[in-house]
Amino acid sequence: MTRLLQTLVTLGLIVYGARAFYLPGVAPTEYQQGDEINIKAVKMTSVKTQIPYEYYSLPFCKPDHGVEYRSENLGEVLRGDRISNTPYTLNVRENVKCKVVCPAMDILTADSSKLALRIKEDYTIHMLVDNLPAATKYIRIDKPDVAQYEHGFKLGAMVDGKPLISNHLAFVIRYHETETPGHYRIVGFEVQPLSVEHTQLDLKDKSCTFKSASMKSIKPQRVVSGETNKIQFSYSVMWTPSPVAWASRWDTYLALKDGQIHWFSIVNSLTIVLFLSGIVAIILVRTLRRDIARYNKIDDEDMEDAIEETGWKLVHGDVFRPPVHVRLFCALIGTGVQLLSMFVITLILAVLGMLSPASRGALLTASIFLYAFMGMFGGYMAGRLYRTLKGDQWKETGIMCAVLFPSIGGGLSFVLNFFLWFKGSSAAVPFTTMLALLAVWLGISLPLVVGGFYFGFRKQPYDHPVRTNQIPRQVPEQVWYMGREMSVMMAGILPFCAVFIELFFILTAIWENRFYYMFGFLFLVFVILVIVCSEITIVIIYFMLCGENYHWWWRSWFLSGSSAGYVFLYSMFYFSSKLSIAGFVPTLLYFTYSTLMCCTYGLLTAAIGFYASYWFVSNIYGAVKID
Repeated sequence: MTRLLQTLVTLGLIVYGARAFYLPGVAPTEYQQGDEINIKAVKMTSVKTQIPYEYYSLPFCKPDHGVEYRSENLGEVLRGDRISNTPYTLNVRENVKCKVVCPAMDILTADSSKLALRIKEDYTIHMLVDNLPAATKYIRIDKPDVAQYEHGFKLGAMVDGKPLISNHLAFVIRYHETETPGHYRIVGFEVQPLSVEHTQLDLKDKSCTFKSASMKSIKPQRVVSGETNKIQFSYSVMWTPSPVAWASRWDTYLALKDGQIHWFSIVNSLTIVLFLSGIVAIILVRTLRRDIARYNKIDDEDMEDAIEETGWKLVHGDVFRPPVHVRLFCALIGTGVQLLSMFVITLILAVLGMLSPASRGALLTASIFLYAFMGMFGGYMAGRLYRTLKGDQWKETGIMCAVLFPSIGGGLSFVLNFFLWFKGSSAAVPFTTMLALLAVWLGISLPLVVGGFYFGFRKQPYDHPVRTNQIPRQVPEQVWYMGREMSVMMAGILPFCAVFIELFFILTAIWENRFYYMFGFLFLVFVILVIVCSEITIVIIYFMLCGENYHWWWRSWFLSGSSAGYVFLYSMFYFSSKLSIAGFVPTLLYFTYSTLMCCTYGLLTAAIGFYASYWFVSNIYGAVKID
């Protein structure tokens, strides 16, 4: 147990150092005095609706030469990003006090109503400069010397129940001069949104000045729903030198917040691991070793009496009897192995910094393709297990393994896509992207799963240490706490307790539009989760066998997978206590995606629990002499 503790502490120190190592881009872009830079628009998001829209879904000023959309990777499209150019242009190290974006616009009735609704729904606009996202700087009242940055900037604000639009954007660009004089790199992009009524500006060509020197006395621009509104869009630019190096420019966004809470999570999880490890050590070192030693020393005439003393030896002739619904069982195990392989490789790449937030959509793209390619391992493990369990319909089972999870997940996503399309959201997956996803599944994942299943089925089955009797043994009545429902409910608590604090930060990043880059902590929590799932399943399976119940195959799958139920319950609590989502479609999106995430988590942990139990059962029955 000391060695286990030392290993986990070493992993903690490694991943703690790894969190500072990331690749924030392929190569830095250097600019010279006066170089023109165009600000890109990404999308608009809201924590209240969870439905993203592209920037030009609202009546904003457009570039003179038209709107141009940048080609995007698969992950960006699925995230709802629609990166396009804007009329906001910058010249390196040239400050602009006030500049008009376009002539004052008369926002018609329908557009005014839509604009007022988006402001009421608390939408945030996301922009890019040199692949660096815009951020809004806030000063905490209780800590004036501490600055807090939020991703993007608000479309507007509700003041006294009236929607005010942020039609003047004050850009603050922070730059760092390189070793080559006259060459600069952008290391910061802040936006200070202001609401200024068009009558408060004096215009001269494309320049403008505020009529009042005090910003507090300037009348804000109100948006009256159902009426025509005249709005003037303008902006200012201020370039500020910064000592921050280009390699560290993402630290503002990825700065570790609530680090003490994360370490508390690790300590909490380690406590659970040590507790379970102690129980497993007692079972393996004391109880099992004593039972096995005594069982191997007895004479033949004392065999029956000795067997009656300890119940787990009684079921040696039935413990490896194939379970019911073998095809479904093997398909679920194969899917779990596929998801586990995908998650482990993705997490390792993220810890090494290869899936930086600067590589927009890289994490989602990598997950999709790794899931497709890992089908080979999932199919192989399922095929060999199916051969071991004496299955004879490998083609049907292999296809089931390949289509079971993707068909459910893809079907639910396809239905949700209709709701997003009806809402006009940028998150609605285009038809061409659907075809690309279908091609990845049919052209990569499905053949690899079926092929892997075939080769696994052709391999020699797993060697079991004992033979299976022809006539199944009757299972005696079980004590109440070892019943199926009760044991499954108890088993899911500890794995959930090991991850629930980190789960909070993951849900916050997903639903509150924040960056999540604490993959070092996540890696350590995942290692702890694997240990907890394995140990809790082994403990309960041991007591189950002691009760002469040999139906452990499905039970081991449900034991560790049951923590997904607690994750779903926690997501319901998070929805009601932390989020302010309103409306049918946003609620449907939240619970559908939460269900898919919990199913993924459940399949993954269930595969871990099963293989841990399989190893345990094979070893304890292989350690005794049975004729």
